[in-house]
Amino acid sequence: MAPENSSPITPDLPNGLASVEHEIARACKDARRDRSSVKLIAVSKTFGADAITPVIRAGQRIFGENRVQEAKAKWPGLMSAYPGIALHLIGPLQSNKAKEAVALFDAIHSVDRPSICQALAKEIDSQSRRPQLFVQLNTGEEPQKAGIAPGEADAFIAGCREKYGLEISGLMCIPPVNDAPAPHFALTAKIAARNGLKNLSMGMSADFAVAIQLGATHVRVGSAIFGHR
Repeated sequence: MAPENSSPITPDLPNGLASVEHEIARACKDARRDRSSVKLIAVSKTFGADAITPVIRAGQRIFGENRVQEAKAKWPGLMSAYPGIALHLIGPLQSNKAKEAVALFDAIHSVDRPSICQALAKEIDSQSRRPQLFVQLNTGEEPQKAGIAPGEADAFIAGCREKYGLEISGLMCIPPVNDAPAPHFALTAKIAARNGLKNLSMGMSADFAVAIQLGATHVRVGSAIFGHR
């Protein structure tokens, strides 16, 4: 696996990265947490190399993509030019893309159904490569959104471990757009704690400070760094 944030962030930061770093540091201080306990995932989906390269040069080393094919098209060259990048899949994963996902990504945040578990288990065994895995929760139980309902989470996590032999690192959630995010983050943290999971992927551009207050270990920030798509 690629090391995460192996290069220091430089003082002269582009594209909103300085503001995001400042806000993360402030939220960590307010929560009495060490800054190193929160990993910033710069969400680069839909942005090309011209937009991404200045952020890499500033020292950012963790990036998030929504689609396997988009990441496959643009990241191998960037990763060759700039060693030490960790790539996270934060969007939905189709079973037929599991082989490519395991080969390319250092973390997958969207484990949410048995077919994905089966496909990932097969590819992890075949490739001898173990990306960090997050179970995605649908804390708002929105029918149009992927993820496991909170009431089914314990059984699903147990199945990931016992039936498929997957090592689950943590949980990911995306609160409903019109809801206050704090209750959703708190619920995600509660489910993680009772299942012995240390990592919480939660919080985006509008609410990552709240997520950090409630225990986020990974925040997924796109527009606040790169601008609006």
